[in-house]
Amino acid sequence: MPEEKMVNIYIMNKQYEVPAGVTIMKAMEFAGYQFVRGCGCRGGFCGACGTVYRKPGDFRLRSGLACQLQAEEGMYLAQIPFYPANRSTYDLQELTPELSTILTHYPEVTRCLGCNQCTKICPQGLDVMDYIAAAQRGDVEKAAHMSFDCIMCGLCVSRCPAEIVHYNVGILCRRLYGRHIIPKAEHLAKRVEEIKSGKFDGELNDLMGKSQEELTKIYDDRDMEQ
Repeated sequence: MPEEKMVNIYIMNKQYEVPAGVTIMKAMEFAGYQFVRGCGCRGGFCGACGTVYRKPGDFRLRSGLACQLQAEEGMYLAQIPFYPANRSTYDLQELTPELSTILTHYPEVTRCLGCNQCTKICPQGLDVMDYIAAAQRGDVEKAAHMSFDCIMCGLCVSRCPAEIVHYNVGILCRRLYGRHIIPKAEHLAKRVEEIKSGKFDGELNDLMGKSQEELTKIYDDRDMEQ
């Protein structure tokens, strides 16, 4: 059996030898680090494992998600599981879906330089600069749709010279769109009323009385859409 190839990486300025080809997250665990936070979904969808790194011979400070990036020879790594960006506090019910709302809570969007660094670093491949441009125009709906797949990792903020908090602008637009623009779901309102009236109390009580094995069987045998 061929010997496993190993690479040397530096984690918090200490050198470790880890298997080649594994993700940074797995490499850190191989080196003995135990994740109690900042590990999230491990699948690239929660944005909890932000990582800053340098490569040998390259002056650039790079960043990405530790669950996606592969460990490479000579990497210098540091974790940033939470990016300390500013976040506005607001009552969504009192807001209106227009430009003045965005500028009141995130006036820094007007400082965008159009450098596109936010788009280049996004691990989801979002057109971050374009949805910020939509927010600058007060196009809440477009900004909401374009930022829909944002995982709030904060990497865009780490590269922005204008210090825009892109992901917080995006989630504000999505909330405004969901609360004030998109038509209300009549079928959802109907179902809520059915729940309040007690229509499903019998079924819920029946499920509450079942064992874990019975619940597992019900789940496995459920009808699934093709």
